[in-house]
Amino acid sequence: MEGGGPPIHPFISPLTYLLGTWKGEGEGGFPTINSFKYGEEIKFWHTGKPVISYTQKTWKLESGEPMHAESGYWRPKPDGSIEVVIAQSTGLVEVQKGSYDADNKIVKLKSDIVGNASKVKEITRVFELINGELSYVVQMATHLNSLQPHLRALLRKL
Repeated sequence: MEGGGPPIHPFISPLTYLLGTWKGEGEGGFPTINSFKYGEEIKFWHTGKPVISYTQKTWKLESGEPMHAESGYWRPKPDGSIEVVIAQSTGLVEVQKGSYDADNKIVKLKSDIVGNASKVKEITRVFELINGELSYVVQMATHLNSLQPHLRALLRKL
């Protein structure tokens, strides 16, 4: 929470640049699906605990029809490591582990567990702040396809 909210826990201090609402557009594709473009909104907030809450939703650019949603928690540690849990609207769940570089404003995540997924076996996510905009790339591997780009977006802070 910004402005008048609880104090920021020291563990999340290195990632306070993420806090707030981000909105923009992205594009996706994979060998087994047609390429597509989407609108997106991501929210990061805190409650004073050593965790960042996270929600994400996407929609079709042409119609505004909802496409995907997920939510979860980011737990940064003082040593630069981070644990993330995400529940997707498709029923898939991710437990990701990775690292953050506070100086360069990059978070790198790799799935430790992908649960309730019949086809997906690995997911990586890289978030980076570039010229004040939040960029991310999601890569995915399935039983039929090796790890490769699936989603990418560029978001502006509202």
